[in-house]
Amino acid sequence: MTSKETMGQEQGLVTRKDLRKMAVNTGALGMEYSWNYPRQMNVAFCLMIEPILRKIYRNDPDGYAKALTRHMAFFNITPQLAPFVGGVAVSMEEKVAKGEMEGEAIDNVKAALMGPLSGVGDSIFLGCIRVIAVAVGVSLAMNGNILGPILYFLIYNIPAFLLRFAGAEKGYDLGFTYLAKAQKSGLMDTFMYGAGILGIMVIGAMSKDMVYATMPLQIGSGDYATTLQEVCDSILPGMLGMGATWAYYWALKKKISPMVLIAVSIVLGVLGAWIGLLA
Repeated sequence: MTSKETMGQEQGLVTRKDLRKMAVNTGALGMEYSWNYPRQMNVAFCLMIEPILRKIYRNDPDGYAKALTRHMAFFNITPQLAPFVGGVAVSMEEKVAKGEMEGEAIDNVKAALMGPLSGVGDSIFLGCIRVIAVAVGVSLAMNGNILGPILYFLIYNIPAFLLRFAGAEKGYDLGFTYLAKAQKSGLMDTFMYGAGILGIMVIGAMSKDMVYATMPLQIGSGDYATTLQEVCDSILPGMLGMGATWAYYWALKKKISPMVLIAVSIVLGVLGAWIGLLA
């Protein structure tokens, strides 16, 4: 076994081989397949780290059961970054197994990492790499070049899998010790603040681009005629999308059922198109 392979064993029971397997096992690659509304990616995350948890708690069935229950809590993140959080989590689980840490600390760290990393990850993979991959793939495919779908697959997946492997190992290496030092020095607060701003920017951009309704109602006549959409865009581009997002957010906070919101959206869309307000 190489010195690199034994690094994990020097820190604990977890080896580099374990982490690499974790990065591409059924749970890691199936983050979206078991997605559910109440807890989203929790089942897949628990399945991803379960083999390592079984190894850490091999002589402690009760601790193993508690760890599985702990990691069935809410979890949601850019799938490619899940192994990084998994690496951090199993590093902390080793300390929990030794009695050096409370299990609740893992929940807090996972919750703190989900939002900022999702903002960064979605921007990189969905807003950048995927767009580049599609642009290259489609341009070649439209010319009948077989390299179109192949290059799309490679451009998107090579960085994704490299990040999975590197993230699992780096997350384990950093573990709780680094996070504690970063928190103590204030670096983590700065990172969270900056990443939070980035995440809000991403949400704002998505709200603008993912609401496709426009308001074609004309104001004025002849050469001076303009549409209500143009007026709104001159004030604040994406006003309709942002307003709808805030309306749904407010309604969900008031415990209004998503099914009711869907039904209301359909009715408003049909009525708006019928009277010419929406298109």
